[in-house]
Amino acid sequence: MTARRSDEYEAAYATLLRAREEHADLLVYREFLDRERRRLDAFAAETREAIDEVPRKLRRSVDATTKGLMEAVGRRRSVVDDERHRVDDRIAAAQAFVEELEEEVAGLRGS
Repeated sequence: MTARRSDEYEAAYATLLRAREEHADLLVYREFLDRERRRLDAFAAETREAIDEVPRKLRRSVDATTKGLMEAVGRRRSVVDDERHRVDDRIAAAQAFVEELEEEVAGLRGS
């Protein structure tokens, strides 16, 4: 392998390693988003259920913050859902890029 070919191979291999890392990171991110959605749903349900156990006349101060809390959870859910819808396309694109780089590295290795 010539020096130039060696440099091309090393650059392509380094890019491949970064692309694999990006792909792996996206898979971890998707798992996080799925867990986060379940956590938010459980938190909202538990909050509603817990407050219902307290007599209405005693929960005025807590009730004053419940609406804001649920709105904040709803905004977070919306962001998580938006990301969940986009992440699969990002994962597919990252996987395709990894495969393309693997072919390039194999071709440079064989030269």
